[in-house]
Order: sequence, then C-alpha cells, then structure tokens
Amino acid sequence: MDDQRGPATMLDPTAADPQPAGQADVLSEPVPHAQPLTTGALTDEQLNQQISETLPELFKHFHELVQRVATEFGMNSSDAIALLKLDAPMTMKELGQKMGCDPSFITTIADALEKHGLARREPSLRDRRSKNIVLTPEGVTVRDRLFRETLARAPWCTALDTGERRCLLGLIRKMLRSRGGR
Repeated sequence: MDDQRGPATMLDPTAADPQPAGQADVLSEPVPHAQPLTTGALTDEQLNQQISETLPELFKHFHELVQRVATEFGMNSSDAIALLKLDAPMTMKELGQKMGCDPSFITTIADALEKHGLARREPSLRDRRSKNIVLTPEGVTVRDRLFRETLARAPWCTALDTGERRCLLGLIRKMLRSRGGR
C-alpha cells in the first residue's frame, strides 16, 4: 500500500459486484478429472509423490492469485491477506498468528490499513496493554469485495462443482485433524 491511492480507488463504488467467473458453467457442466502423470495404475509411492508435487503448485497458484487481486485493489498481498483475516476485532498478536507471521510485521500492515482508512487501532477490552485492529466501515466494504473477487477466481470455485468442493473440504479437514499420521 505504498502508493498514494486512498480507499476510494481501492473500491470503485460505481463498479458492479463481480459475479463468480463461470459459476453457472461450473454447476451445469461435468468437470473432467485430471489424468495421472504416469500411465497405468499408480503405486502408493507414485500417488503420494504426485500429491506432494501438485499441492505446492496449487498453493503457489492461489498465492499468485491473491497478489494479482490485491494489486488490482491498490494493495500489496500482505495487506490484502490481513484485511481478509480481519473478520472481527483482534489484537496484532492474534492477527500475526492467523497470518503466520511475526507480530512486529503486523505493525507495518496496521499502519498501512490505517493510512488508507480501512482499519483503526483501539484498546483491547481484555488487555489494556494490547491494541485491537478494527476494520472501518470502508474496510469492511473493501474486504468483502476483495473476498468476492478472490473467490470468483479461486481454482476450487472455478473448476469444482458444489459436491466436489464439499468433498475437498471434508478431505482437507480430515488431513488437518490427523496432522500427518495414518
């Protein structure tokens, strides 16, 4: 957010809300499933290797998507991610944990969001030594548009139908519960 654009340029109030790209197509057309990279049946080792190679590609693609959308909103990706994570007032430490980064870096993000009128700091009711980051009404509007635009292009929204997304979410949650063990 180093540029001099304010929240008005980050959110064009005359712009129509974006419809998710291809949403109607996703629900009406069957989704072709990816073919394995090798021919014939895959061994467990080959399957695990392909999963290990493919997941980072997906994460990289999504990270690049967030960067592109953030740039379109006149933000850097860190500020955009923070804005997306601020679904309720939270301390800078809590936001740092949600983003997986050091709380000292959150100070820079909070400064940028405040500079553009998207958030403000206020004393925490739980711990007066801490400050909460709270979205302004303009920040909520920008966050909601940023969220919709990102999801309109997210690979699971554009390539998977509703049933496939439910299945994917269930599988992700199952993996997170297991934390790696069989």
